[in-house]
This record gives sequence, C-alpha cells and structure tokens, in this order.
Amino acid sequence: MNYNKKTVMDVDVAGKKILLRCDFNVPQDKKTGAITSDKRIVAALPTIRYLLDQGAAVIACSHLGKPAATFESYAKKQAEKGKTDVTREDWEKSLKKLTLAPVARRLSELLGREVIFAADTVGPDAQAKAAALQPGQIMLLENTRFEKGETKNDPELAKKLADMAELFVSDAFGTVHRAHATTAGVAAYLPAVSGLLVAKELEIMGGALNDPKRPFVAVLGGAKVSDKIGVINNLLEKADTIIIGGGMAYTFAKAQGGSIGNSLCENDKLDYALEMIDKAKRNGVQLLLPTDTVAACEFSAEAEPHVVPTNAIPDNMEGLDIGPETTKVFCDAVRGAGTVVWNGPMGVFEFDTFAKGTRAMAQALADSGAVTIVGGGDSAAAVEQMGFADKITHISTGGGASLEFLEGKELPGVACLLDK
Repeated sequence: MNYNKKTVMDVDVAGKKILLRCDFNVPQDKKTGAITSDKRIVAALPTIRYLLDQGAAVIACSHLGKPAATFESYAKKQAEKGKTDVTREDWEKSLKKLTLAPVARRLSELLGREVIFAADTVGPDAQAKAAALQPGQIMLLENTRFEKGETKNDPELAKKLADMAELFVSDAFGTVHRAHATTAGVAAYLPAVSGLLVAKELEIMGGALNDPKRPFVAVLGGAKVSDKIGVINNLLEKADTIIIGGGMAYTFAKAQGGSIGNSLCENDKLDYALEMIDKAKRNGVQLLLPTDTVAACEFSAEAEPHVVPTNAIPDNMEGLDIGPETTKVFCDAVRGAGTVVWNGPMGVFEFDTFAKGTRAMAQALADSGAVTIVGGGDSAAAVEQMGFADKITHISTGGGASLEFLEGKELPGVACLLDK
C-alpha cells in the first residue's frame, strides 16, 4: 500500500476545528486509577502543540481499555467469568474506571493550558463544547469505546464525530490496523491526514521495508510462530538475513527433527516452518536459527540454567533463552547490518537469568551503527527496561500495528489518509 500520505504540515489548519485521534490508552493503577506511565500522552504533544500554535481548535479523542459499551455486553462478559448477579450499577462503576478525565488532567499539566473535557463522546456535552471551541483551544472527548458503534465502525457514529470538525488528523499509530469509527470511519466524511507521530512511523518503517540500507537484517522472537507467519513470509521477500529466536524457534527445531523437551512448540506449524526454511534457500536469504539454548527444569526466575544443544533439549527441560554460541552468531549478524528491524524478545527477558540473549541483542542494535527499528510490545519494553532506548533509531508506538505493517498488510487507518 502507499505510505506516502499527507501530514498536518501539508494542509492549512489555521482557524479550523480538527478531530485528532490520539492513543491515550495509558496504563493505570488498578486500585487508584492513577496513570502509571504518561508516555503515550507525551508522544502526542508535538502534533497537539503544532496544531494549537497554528491557530487550530483541537478536538482530541481516544479509547481507553476495553469497556463494555452496553449493559448486555457487560453482563455477558461477567457471565463468562461465572458472575451472574451483576447489576447496571456494577456496569456503570466499570465505565467510571475507564474515563479519560485523568488523561485530560495530565494533558493539561503537560501542555500548560486548560484541556476542556467532555462528559460524553458525541452527546450534548461534547457537541456543545465542540461548537464553542475557539482557535488555540483544546478539548478531549470521553472514551470513544463508551460508544457501541466505535469498534463496529458505525457510519452514524463516524458522521456525528465528523460533524464537529473540518479536518481529521490520525496520530494514533497503535490503532491504525483497526477499522474503527475514530481510526478510519470519519475519513469518509472529512479530509484526513496524518499527525507527526504517524508520519514518523510511516517514514521510518516504510523506508526500512521499501528501500532499506543493506544488509537488511530482521530479528524475530516471541512465543509463537503463528503470531509471525505473515511477517516471516513477507520479510523473506525483502530481508538479506532473518534471525529467529524466542519460543518460536523451538517449532523450527522440532520441524527439523530436533528434540525440544518441554519447550514451547506449535505442532500444527511444523510444515510451515519447513516451508519457510525452504523459501529462505530459494530466495537466497540467510535464515539463522539457534544452535544452543539456555534451558531449565521449570519456568521460574529461580530455575537453574543449563546450556544445551537446541536440537537435543532433555525431556525434563524447556528452552528459556538463546545460548551463548547462538547469541554471538546473532549479534555478529546485527553488527554488520545496514538496517535492523527487531520484533520479539529472544527469551524470557522478565527473568534476569534468562534475559541475557535479549540484552545482548539490544546491545548489538545499540552498537551497530545501522538504522535500527524496534517493533512495539515486548521487544520495545525490553529495550526500554534495559536502558538502550536512546541508542535505537526508532521504537514503534504500535504493537499490533507494527506487526501488520511488517506483514505488508493494508492498514485501514493509513489507507484512509490523503495521498501526497
């Protein structure tokens, strides 16, 4: 698909009312509701400040969590958990926990100006406050997922949102793989461009896939092959080297006749693993798989580590990290790269004993001198947790969106934007 899209810099926003889709799906303390990380709010600031400085009136919107938009859907979810005596009061309490009011307060602090908060998304309060909004002012709508039509991309909801504004700006990369009312639907009624955050994602990740500085090395990890099927297949058409680590590597090991003990394995993906090995050979792509593994008798932070061959893991053990020999080979490949895309950890990095492979990979990216891109999710968390974030060219803000980008899929929230 075409990733060369118009941005807020390509259109006149002065004096216009802008519907701005942000990703304010921030983590919160379960007991107090306090925001535990404002990283996603901070990420939206450049676009918000640009629009306000240009004299636009900003109507920001976002989802938060997965609220049940109707009592019926709430009751159904609770029944699945064995709770059958829920009331409407219980449902209303669950919604209050997912209000965007705390986000409005934090955004106001960061901007140093008032952020007007609407008590609903497209209801009377939102419409009145949007109508009264002046250039240089910003308001935030209540959680978009309080509206049952949001995730269904309901045209009626999209039209109500669009009627409040004159231009749609998409700046929530973490949601562009979803065809929701606030990510794609509104573009049927308003001209749509990207914000600075989405523009950066499209420029850097799009460039890595379409015109990478070579050698182009893709590092894929995580638990399941099934999560990365499309990614592996697509990158085998683009990369010079593909590195497979993490739990998914054991499916490849077993497919080649190895003994993997109690390690993670998707038995229904063994044939697929062999197909990918064969495709790599046909395409002249170097496919690097682990030769040694750090295994243990139990899945525990205190488990005693043992280095064993990946194709001969004892029956009573499971692989939890790549071994030292594999780590050296993988890191050498990264250090000689021109472009590196990394999605998925090399092991159970949450346990310090089994984080060495992931830490070494993060260090190798930081030292490589290559254009380095880390996909969202666990690999991004690992890089930040280990202190390498400031040495990486780009850490994506989207987990699922990054994966689908790497798969080459059309992203609804990008396809709907105006082409340059």
